[in-house]
Amino acid sequence: MAEGTDYKRVAEAALFTAGRAVSCDELGSLIGIAAVGHVRTIMDELIKEYEQRNGALEVRRIGDSYILEVRDTYAQKVAGLAGSPDISRASLKILAYISKNEPIMQSSVVKAFGSSAYAHIKELVEKEFIRALRTGRTRRIETTNKFREYFGI
Repeated sequence: MAEGTDYKRVAEAALFTAGRAVSCDELGSLIGIAAVGHVRTIMDELIKEYEQRNGALEVRRIGDSYILEVRDTYAQKVAGLAGSPDISRASLKILAYISKNEPIMQSSVVKAFGSSAYAHIKELVEKEFIRALRTGRTRRIETTNKFREYFGI
């Protein structure tokens, strides 16, 4: 990266452009810093800047990733302008069911929602909202820290 480039501004631009949570590794690659600890320090400084601004936007840490989003105070007022959610509506229903009944066996979820639940469970695992651990012929499903942080639980 060119000398004099402000790493925080590049990271901020990355979060804005991505419109999703971006991992420390991705941010490090973009700004040219391999040390994850140094990337976290830069991101912590960016979080503090946004807190001090006290504006409508905030940078939040979700697990080992960061996201730029609208503060909860303003989110409901502008929700109608938002694009499609990160999670499909059907997957969100299954995620709610899992979180209410966790830990739960995958076979129980499939029994409640039908065979289409397999695809939704796969989506939720890929997006790291749940983990599915093999237990015999089925899997035990539970929510992750990312789920709790994403939904503020």
